[in-house]
Amino acid sequence: MVDSILEDTKQICGIESDYTHFDMDIMMHINSVFGDLLQLGIGPPDGFEITGNEEVWSDFVTEKKFNAVRTYVVTKVKFLFDPPQTSFVIAAMEKQLDRMEWRLNVAREETEWVDPTVPVEEEP
Repeated sequence: MVDSILEDTKQICGIESDYTHFDMDIMMHINSVFGDLLQLGIGPPDGFEITGNEEVWSDFVTEKKFNAVRTYVVTKVKFLFDPPQTSFVIAAMEKQLDRMEWRLNVAREETEWVDPTVPVEEEP
């Protein structure tokens, strides 16, 4: 495994490392998926983006309970960049992505869950 977010994602999408024609497209989709993960409460609280090959997975998240982030990002980018041609494959990928989002959310809630029935105390 390369560990570069861009290179790993390109590999899963079937793009050779030295072929850079689609790098901007792939990075745009990766950054969009990082936005989705931010809304789930995963990753740096101020958000995260890549600008090239230098960013690695440990720059985004270091907790082992979030190892599925890699699979989620590359699967969603592949879905956005090169969508399946048949409706049943689309439905299967969407179901897989939904399941990964749910599991990542459960992993985050193990340590960061806030009871919605308890009033939040306001700061003075």
